[in-house]
Amino acid sequence: MSTIAFKEWAVVCRALAEGHQSVILRKGGIAEAGGRFRPEHSEFLLYPTYFHEHREGVKAGFRHLFELTETDRPPPGCVRLTHFARVTDTQFVTDLSEALALDGLHIWTEAVVRQRFYYRTPGLFVLHVRTFPLREPMVLAERAEYAGCKSWVNLTESVVPKG
Repeated sequence: MSTIAFKEWAVVCRALAEGHQSVILRKGGIAEAGGRFRPEHSEFLLYPTYFHEHREGVKAGFRHLFELTETDRPPPGCVRLTHFARVTDTQFVTDLSEALALDGLHIWTEAVVRQRFYYRTPGLFVLHVRTFPLREPMVLAERAEYAGCKSWVNLTESVVPKG
């Protein structure tokens, strides 16, 4: 059972679930301790968010995923969990060329990778993941403690993964 969830663009969660993406690129957000992401968990639920998504940040060949993601969007005030991820490798890249070399493993444009790489200080965490469907999708009420620009969320309910 898991109560740890990882917040990510809903379109990226869908790309991970459908096998179009196998890495998560992360820098850290405003609500992260020290403004820096920490790869604290090796397994977690994917928590789709819609707040920072933008169509231009996704490669043209994957923009159709936005429409599919919208059809699965839960009602306001809810989050729909469908998949969990298991980290197979973690690295911190400090060379932009290493980050750009991951192009075939994610759906983001080069501009988004560059922007994230240079945010505050150069570097980017790369989580190589395998993604698995939950036994049953779950719709949970969003709670105040889930809000904000942070990567990790401690859910108040346990979710049973499949794999």
